[in-house]
Amino acid sequence: MLHARFLALSAAKRERGWATPAAIVIAAAMVVPANAARAAELPRFASINLCTDQLLMTLADPEQILGLSPYARDPQRSWDADKASRFPRLSGEAEDVMVLKPDVVVAGRYTKRATRELLKQQGLRVVEFNAARSLDEVKAQLRQMGDLVRHPDRAVDEIKRLDAAVARARSVASKKSYRVLAVSRRGWVSGGENLTTSLLAAVGLANAGGELGLKAGGYASLEAIVSLKPDFILVSDAGDFAEDVGRAFLLHPALERFYPNERRIVIPERLTVCGGPMLADALERLTSELERVASVPRRGAP
Repeated sequence: MLHARFLALSAAKRERGWATPAAIVIAAAMVVPANAARAAELPRFASINLCTDQLLMTLADPEQILGLSPYARDPQRSWDADKASRFPRLSGEAEDVMVLKPDVVVAGRYTKRATRELLKQQGLRVVEFNAARSLDEVKAQLRQMGDLVRHPDRAVDEIKRLDAAVARARSVASKKSYRVLAVSRRGWVSGGENLTTSLLAAVGLANAGGELGLKAGGYASLEAIVSLKPDFILVSDAGDFAEDVGRAFLLHPALERFYPNERRIVIPERLTVCGGPMLADALERLTSELERVASVPRRGAP
């Protein structure tokens, strides 16, 4: 309890603009309901797709998020798995989404169709996002989600962050024209018409996968990869342990001979699996990796 001497203010102090405690309480009472009312007016969301999870967590207020997809907490694929653990994890089926009664359900265009259709039949608004295939599409989706959650200013800030990361990566990559081949499990390579190509091109690098005649991507033999002679291969893991046959491809002796660690650019999958705010972090990692590999003497070229 406050002592009386702290409550008594002289007329002189009041004339100098001092507010009485009573005035402060009244002002606070006016502000809190107003803030609460604004929060209540904002739409509430459920996400049933990993990529819309990331957009939602970045741009919405926590109070707007009712639940995220089953993969939101997966540290291998989710960019912000720790943050995702603060929100309910959904099963991916329609039933638990309907219980939440969200104003909007955000989903990927390739999220289970039966789930999306059932939610629509139940009268829920479902907004579907395509898989982004270029930086321009990434920016468009940031704006779209920013408008949905009614925080377009946050989308603008994320786009600025992405542009800044592109500029930093370009300043390093422009020192030499490199050809890069993105290779993943079992020899899957990124083709010429996808987000990887757009990212590499934005910073002045070429996606060698386009030379294989692949569009979005496809499997390539070990011989084809080595014969292509990219300057670097882009992988998601630098480990030397093969937990299965798919991973063992990247550790094949021939591939390790021609593309040892100093010729591998490593960007974790959680930074590239979606087109969204995590791409700024992916580009920062690309910048540091280019600085690393450029400083190592070249050896073992095919």
